[in-house]
Amino acid sequence: MRLTLTVALLLSAAAAPALAAPVVQYRGLVIAPKGDVIATIDVDSNDRSVIAVRSVKTGKIIRALDPCAKCSYTALAFAPDGSLAWLARDRAAGTVTLAVDRAGKAHTVATVRGIAQTPRFSPDGKRIALLVTIGAAKEAGAAQAGVRQVGEIGEKSDEQRLAVFAVVGAPVAADAVKPVSPADRYIYEYDWTPDGAGFVVTSALGNGDNNWWVATLDAVDATTGAVRNIAKPSTQINAPRVSADGRNVAYIGGLMSDFGAVGGDIWSVPLAGGEPANMTAKANYTVTSLDTTSGGLRGTTLRGADATLLTNAAIGWSRPATFSAGDGKAAWSADGKTVAMVVQDYTHAPAIFAGPAAAPVQITHDNDAVRATLTARSINWKNDGFNVQGWLLSPLGADPQKKAPMITIVHGGPSSASVPSFGGGGAQALLDKGYYVFLPNPRGSYGQGEAFTAANKRDFGGGDLRDILTGVDAVEKVAPIDDARLGLMGGSYGGFMAMWANTQTNRFKAIVAGAGLSNWVSYYGTNGIDQWMLPFFGKTLYEDRKAYEDVSAVNFIKNAKTPTFIYVGERDIEVPPTQSTEYWHGLKDMGVPTSLVIYPEEGHGIRNPVNAADVRTRTLAWFDTYLAEKK
Repeated sequence: MRLTLTVALLLSAAAAPALAAPVVQYRGLVIAPKGDVIATIDVDSNDRSVIAVRSVKTGKIIRALDPCAKCSYTALAFAPDGSLAWLARDRAAGTVTLAVDRAGKAHTVATVRGIAQTPRFSPDGKRIALLVTIGAAKEAGAAQAGVRQVGEIGEKSDEQRLAVFAVVGAPVAADAVKPVSPADRYIYEYDWTPDGAGFVVTSALGNGDNNWWVATLDAVDATTGAVRNIAKPSTQINAPRVSADGRNVAYIGGLMSDFGAVGGDIWSVPLAGGEPANMTAKANYTVTSLDTTSGGLRGTTLRGADATLLTNAAIGWSRPATFSAGDGKAAWSADGKTVAMVVQDYTHAPAIFAGPAAAPVQITHDNDAVRATLTARSINWKNDGFNVQGWLLSPLGADPQKKAPMITIVHGGPSSASVPSFGGGGAQALLDKGYYVFLPNPRGSYGQGEAFTAANKRDFGGGDLRDILTGVDAVEKVAPIDDARLGLMGGSYGGFMAMWANTQTNRFKAIVAGAGLSNWVSYYGTNGIDQWMLPFFGKTLYEDRKAYEDVSAVNFIKNAKTPTFIYVGERDIEVPPTQSTEYWHGLKDMGVPTSLVIYPEEGHGIRNPVNAADVRTRTLAWFDTYLAEKK
């Protein structure tokens, strides 16, 4: 289940008060194989984007590309010779164009009617592969708004497939796009084999939204589309990468809540097939991205508060920050000697860092004048023998002697983490009103190793809730928090925790629950992604009903006393709105103040700016009402 809804979706940054100065965002960063230039999609405060190619040494823009003013750009990719590819999406036309900049001139390779992502050049640079969904009925991913459930249910679904195009030649028209991978197999990720004969993929048969948790590691022939299984890992898998010599496949394997929420250990298996081996077993960090270079494995990790670079499984350059680049956390040159990434934290706006992997330096300064809007500190505490970490955000200039209310925000997942984001994302709206904000990473989160991530299996709302409550205690020892004015909020898994906590403790005086789960029994039979629960519960509902009943908030609703605002998207297939309705109904029957808003056309996250603004307004009003200082 994509239970990774973050504060940025709960209180949309787009709807939050404007920061002191415009912030340039660098998206989709990639680095050329030689390590001499990088490319990004630069987005200004008006959401206008341009493709910028920069020098790695100076950060200066060498050339800017904007061939389609009405399009949005995504998915940059460099060829071995330094040519740059990108996708340009025309939403009005319902098409995505794959283009390549060759010798300073844009050349259309293919047009896809539907959606597309992840272009990658073949090792010889003569072909380019692309994940395509022809005639897509919805956006890719279970977190997106689902199609309406009418007609015969479960018989049709979008198929994301691999297509291969020649780089040079006449453009392939939309009606002529013919994917090479089988029509019944959903391809999540892929990597070319060094000989260019095929791909290593993570894939599953059937509905792509639901079956990522049972995805297998497979090989696909680039000409015939024939599929050969390499391994059926015992964990969720992400980022398959073929070694430079073509003998092995490395991937990230672990307990992951959904595709896109990447974290685990590094595993390796022979390309010919075999039993995967864990290369980072018992590590005290979470691997968050992975790549292979001629110099060996490269990647990134989360270790407590710090994002770090990973070189051949050895921890390197480290910052209490967030790294991002393209479809991973860092971009590496072909030899693995040069790295580039976007770096930001709570008080420093995004900047591109690049250079030697041992000591990359800041090369862009567009956002240097943007000032911090909050203060932040990492909080560490112990509970039940675990080391636990979280973040405390404070209003800028807050009086350290004056008691203030605090909102605890529980991230989604549970396999995820709250990590630094400039301005605190949507939390800024709370900070502007004088609230402190606590972002705990309890057991089940990334950052402390795989054993910590797996520690809440069959214990949802148990040890993780104790971690959060002891974290609040730890914060109160170092900050002027008024324990009588504590609020709690979260979305998705965080929404479940908010609903559940209301039945387990009266410590919080106001709660906001977004897209939460209130009844795991009814949820199991009505959501669109039931496969996600098996790694956490061990058995299906029908084999072990009590395990699901024991963590259902509706079964303990008589204990709930805290006023709760609830919201959810009408077309949420991950956590259907009926879960919010059940909880709201229970609170109403118990006489607990509550409000429920179901937003039309929204999925697992409130994306429409008008709706996001409404969530923000209602959330602030709810906390202001119930956490006001008593006179």
